[in-house]
Amino acid sequence: MNIKSEQRHLDMLHGPIWNKILQFALPVAATAILEQLFNASDVAVVGNFTGENSTIAVAAVGSNSAIISLIVNLFIGIALGSNVVIAHAIGHGDRASVQKAVHTSVVASLIGGAAVTVLGELIAAPLLGLLQVPDEVFPSALLYLRIYLLGMPVILLYNFEAAIFRSVGETKIPLIALAASGILNVILNLFFVIVLHMTVNGVAIATVISNAVSSLILYRRLRSTTLDIHVEPGNLRIDPAILKRILQIGLPAGIQTAVFSAANIVVQSAINSLGTVVMAASSAAYNIEVFTYDILNSFSQACTTFVGQNFGAGQIRRCKKTLALCLGEGLFALGIAIAAILFWGKPILSLFNRDPQVIDTGYIRLMMMVLAHIFSLLYEVMAGYLRGFGISLPPAVITTLCICGIRIAWIQLVFPQAPSFWTIMTVYPISLAATALIIFLSLLYYRPARRFTAARSSRMQET
Repeated sequence: MNIKSEQRHLDMLHGPIWNKILQFALPVAATAILEQLFNASDVAVVGNFTGENSTIAVAAVGSNSAIISLIVNLFIGIALGSNVVIAHAIGHGDRASVQKAVHTSVVASLIGGAAVTVLGELIAAPLLGLLQVPDEVFPSALLYLRIYLLGMPVILLYNFEAAIFRSVGETKIPLIALAASGILNVILNLFFVIVLHMTVNGVAIATVISNAVSSLILYRRLRSTTLDIHVEPGNLRIDPAILKRILQIGLPAGIQTAVFSAANIVVQSAINSLGTVVMAASSAAYNIEVFTYDILNSFSQACTTFVGQNFGAGQIRRCKKTLALCLGEGLFALGIAIAAILFWGKPILSLFNRDPQVIDTGYIRLMMMVLAHIFSLLYEVMAGYLRGFGISLPPAVITTLCICGIRIAWIQLVFPQAPSFWTIMTVYPISLAATALIIFLSLLYYRPARRFTAARSSRMQET
C-alpha cells in the first residue's frame, strides 16, 4: 500500500542525499538551539533581575539541569523509537502501521508524562539531597523542580509529536511551534520576575506554560495534516505490538541518554561540593555548550531517520552513504560552532552572570566541553546508524559502561585526590573518546549493511 505524500514531504528514498540531510538536520539543530536559548532565558532572567540573590537563583536553576535532563532524555530516546518504527513503516509502504504508531506515541507520551510527574514530586527532595545542593540554594532549587515536574505531560507530548513529524522528514513545523512558544516563554519570564517580583518559581511557571503551547500547536498540526501521520482523536489508543516495537528500539536509546544524565548527576554533586560560584559558572557554561551538542545530535537524528526509511525500503547503499555524509557534514558544522563559541565564550557567559570568577570558571568548562563534543559527534552518528537498522541495545550498553562507568569511577577515585574544577572537567573528553572508540568497534562487528545484504541474497537463492 502506497504512502500518500505532500509537496513538503522530504523524499529520503530517491535522489541526492547530502542536501536532504542538511534540510533535515539544520532545522532540528535550530529547534534544539532555540529551545536551549529559551531555557537559558530562565538563567539569564534570574541572574540579572533578582538582585542580591541572583547567584543563588542561577545555582538553583542550574542544579536541576542534570535531573531534568535525565527524565526528559529518557523519553526523548523512547520517542526516537517512534521515529524509527514510523520510518520503517513508511519505507515498507505500510500505512496502517504508520497510523498505529502515531496514535500509540501520542497516548504513551501523556501516560508517561503523568507517571513522571507523580513519581518526581514524591522523590524531588531526596534527589536534590543526593546532589549535595548547598543549604542556601536548596529551597529555591526544590521549588523550581516541583513546578517544572508539573509540566512533564506536555513536555513529553511535544517531544513525541516532534519525533512523529521528523519521521517523515518534516522538521520545520516543530521549529515554528518552538519559536512561538519560546517567545512566549521569554515574555512570561520577564513579566513574572520583573513585574510580579517572582524568582525561580516565575521562570518555572513560564516554562510549563510555554511547553503546553508548543505541544498544542503540534497537536493541531497533526490533526490538520494530510500526511499519513494525521491524528484522529477517536483512534488515540495504544497498540500493544507497536508499543512493544517502539520500546524495543526506543527504551535502550532512552536508557543510554538517561544513564548519560545519571552519570552527570554524580559529576554535578562533585561540582556542587566546590561552592556556589562554581555551581553558577557550570550552570552558565552548560547553557552555551549544549549548542554544539544540539548540532551534532541533529546529524545523529538525521542518520537514524534516513537509514530507517532506506532500510525499510531495502536500499542499503543509501544507508551506508548516509553514515558517511552525516559524519562529514556534522564535523564541518560542529567545527564552525566550536570556533565561534571559543571566540565569544566569555562575553556570552557575562550575559548570565557578571561576576569575573563565574566567567573565568565557566570558560574552563566551555573550552573542555565543546572540544570534547567532536568525540560525541562520532559516537552519536554511529549509534544513530545502528538504530536506523533497529540495533538499539548495543549502543545503550556501551554508553552505560563507558560514560557512566568512567565518570563515576573518576569522581570516586581521582577527584578526591585533586578536588578542583579542572579535575572534574577532564573526565568529559576521556569518557567521550572511549565511547566513540568502542561504538566504532561495535559498528565493525555488527556491519548491519553487509549482514542485511547477505541475508537478502540468501533468501533470494532459496526462492
